[in-house]
Amino acid sequence: MANESVTSAEQLLGALRERRTIGRVKGEEVPRELIEQLLEAATWAPSHHNTQPWKFVVMTGEGRRLLGEGYANVYSATTGDQDVEKREKEVKKAFRAPVVIAAICSPSDDPRAVLAEEVAATHAAVQNVLLAAHALGLGAIWRSGAPLYHEAMHQQFKLREDEQLVGFIYVGYPDITPNAPSRRSVQEVTEWVDK
Repeated sequence: MANESVTSAEQLLGALRERRTIGRVKGEEVPRELIEQLLEAATWAPSHHNTQPWKFVVMTGEGRRLLGEGYANVYSATTGDQDVEKREKEVKKAFRAPVVIAAICSPSDDPRAVLAEEVAATHAAVQNVLLAAHALGLGAIWRSGAPLYHEAMHQQFKLREDEQLVGFIYVGYPDITPNAPSRRSVQEVTEWVDK
């Protein structure tokens, strides 16, 4: 039993070090069962008072047009440009991976819930998705940026006034081998207080 615990700990710590952002994936379809495993992993994220303030919209096939139209609507709202070709270029952004998962913070009505903690819990759920994708041999990237926060995108996903998008997770089979990123040393970012 002790050896199993050591192996599990080594695997988890290894996954934390080895997971990479994979921005380029193949067009190959990802089985629904694997996507469901990603979402299951997400639901095990911690949340204060166990509010579980997340929800997900999974877009595959032509369903990705939901996000694509959101990008196009944000483009038109910010530029005033309704050019069909330019809007279609924005739509194509949603088709960079066979699966796109919109992660949404849907705050609890629990009076003890604090919005910042609800958002942080949803971020933790996204990190679980990224780690699960790595464990399953999938590549993933957590995309955000200005369109994520624009009212036109919120309308596209029919968000309640208190809900917010926290990211679009693009998922597929890796089509690149990323370089190892550098990290600041633990000593550089840690202060020990023992007296």
